[in-house]
Amino acid sequence: MPKVGMEEERKNSIIMGTIKAIHEKGYAATTMADIAKNAVVSTGLPHHYFGSKAAVFNATMSYLLKDLSKQSRKRLLKAKSPVERIDAIIHTNFSNEQFQPSIISAWFAFYVVARIEPETRRLLQIYHRRLISNLTAEYHRLTDRDAAIAAAEGTAAMIDGLWLQCVLTTSHSDGAPATILVQDYVQKCLKSFNAPETP
Repeated sequence: MPKVGMEEERKNSIIMGTIKAIHEKGYAATTMADIAKNAVVSTGLPHHYFGSKAAVFNATMSYLLKDLSKQSRKRLLKAKSPVERIDAIIHTNFSNEQFQPSIISAWFAFYVVARIEPETRRLLQIYHRRLISNLTAEYHRLTDRDAAIAAAEGTAAMIDGLWLQCVLTTSHSDGAPATILVQDYVQKCLKSFNAPETP
């Protein structure tokens, strides 16, 4: 009989193995055998637990999305105002944790695979809706709903666009410059509806 928790431990190993394989070979070239090798499990185990490479990848991205949410909640707990909470969301997306090379590879694959895999696209849409919803909630504390939605959508677009720019056009990925640009955009939004700015 397997030890209690062994299945979850193996699934996590497979997820970590998937992240490593995608970073080393790219999503398209990665095989289930590569994933199993990196996870140090038998070749058939990824199939047994997940069924297909697409399903393994979606489980991997679900794991990374949960981790992103956990990091965001940790920062949000320390924030004391709507502006500080918006800033916490920005910092989470450009944190050192999110700019690890292997994590960058996985997220970049996320955008690419979402174009052809419906379930991956659904996960990406959930991420975007959650990001915009969280930003809208904080902006709405400072202005009317229409202005809050517009500011949130603009901020989300800045976060995603600058993230892609960082990972595609620089040899050393660093979220600090992008963070400053998004913060500048937020300040412009705050000025447009006469809200207090970050000190």
